[in-house]
Amino acid sequence: MKLLDIAQVAQRSGVPASTLRFYEQEGLIASAGRRGLRRLFDAKVLERLSVIALGRLAGFSLKEIAQSFAPDGGLRIDRSSLAAKAKELDEVIKRLSVMRDGLRHAAACQARHHMECPHFRRLMKVASSGRLDAKPKKPARAPKRS
Repeated sequence: MKLLDIAQVAQRSGVPASTLRFYEQEGLIASAGRRGLRRLFDAKVLERLSVIALGRLAGFSLKEIAQSFAPDGGLRIDRSSLAAKAKELDEVIKRLSVMRDGLRHAAACQARHHMECPHFRRLMKVASSGRLDAKPKKPARAPKRS
């Protein structure tokens, strides 16, 4: 069993030592002991940190990620939670796509002022309602700039 000190783990994983200490405090990782004042970790902690990073990127909370580790240290990822997170990400992508398309239109719009653009005004209305969940209907042509 190869042991790495906390500085080596931080360097190899890109995770700051302070975060490693926090993850240990939260039970996501466990040190194998100490060498002086430095925590030592089994080299397998790097794989576990990769799983944590993947979960964070996907939007899982640390508590949700912790549930994906079995008591023996192996993985026990719940497939239904993956499917639910994928569905949640679909909704985020949909909202962001509407915003992206609106920004692109606003940048290229031929109206003299954005407030004259029906598409821009419709986006404002949708945004103020708090629901960017569907693409706005295609507007009538905006007046051309003079």
